[in-house]
Amino acid sequence: MTSLMISQLAERSGVPATTLRFYESAGLLSADRTPAGYRMYGEDAVDRLAFIGAAKHLGLALGEIGELVGVWEAGACRDVKAGLRPRISARLAEAESRAAELAAFTASLRGALAHLDALPDRAGRCDPECGFLAPGAGSAARGSSASGSSASGSAAASGRAAASDGAAASGGSRGGQPVDVVLSAGRRAAEREAERWRAAPVACSLGGDGLRERTDRWRDAVAGATRTDVPEGLRLTLPVDRVARIAELAAAEQECCPFFDFRLHLDGPYLHLEVRAPADGGALLTDLFGSAD
Repeated sequence: MTSLMISQLAERSGVPATTLRFYESAGLLSADRTPAGYRMYGEDAVDRLAFIGAAKHLGLALGEIGELVGVWEAGACRDVKAGLRPRISARLAEAESRAAELAAFTASLRGALAHLDALPDRAGRCDPECGFLAPGAGSAARGSSASGSSASGSAAASGRAAASDGAAASGGSRGGQPVDVVLSAGRRAAEREAERWRAAPVACSLGGDGLRERTDRWRDAVAGATRTDVPEGLRLTLPVDRVARIAELAAAEQECCPFFDFRLHLDGPYLHLEVRAPADGGALLTDLFGSAD
């Protein structure tokens, strides 16, 4: 029985109306129309959205979810299970690989910090004798920290901040021999990290009140911004004094929605914020920042 308007379905399911429209355009959700053109949904739409939300939380792409929704709708639980298992196994393998990379990079950072703490504090300027600025990279720590060169997150950030050529620098050790400390993720790793958001699952861990609160904070933070559409996203130009607030929100957003790509550019009195998302995340991008006028 068709009985829910889009606002009612959004309230019942916790899914914003903009996302409901996007799901309809993607073929995941169907709606009837009243003579006046208003969307009307059946009660089963609530269960369908719960299934879609659960699948997104597992990191499945919309195309995969579309295939599974048809199986789920047929009502054969064993078929849904058979379709889910290989997909979940693939996501698990990806997650374990990323976890291993992150663990290796964490160990690399701890080793680097220990080497830095072991260096003497000198009153003079840093030079190659300091160890960590030596131009030649030895092999002592390369084996233990090389995995950090392909690690995620901060690895690429340090690579962009320190050097783009991927050269390692050596640090001192108690035995007097130089020890390699990887200060850069390397050019290829940095490029992979720069595109990691494209491969991240289009799923947000926030929901209900948390999602609404975050959206309200974004809308308030970017109020009055000049908007320009860019490929796969948008650019917002704001007063530079909002940079701390915007950076804090962007960092929090990536904790729950890693498929967003945030780039901040300081330009004198202006802050340019560029936000991108994969095609599957377009609706969530619109939820946060609205649509173009």
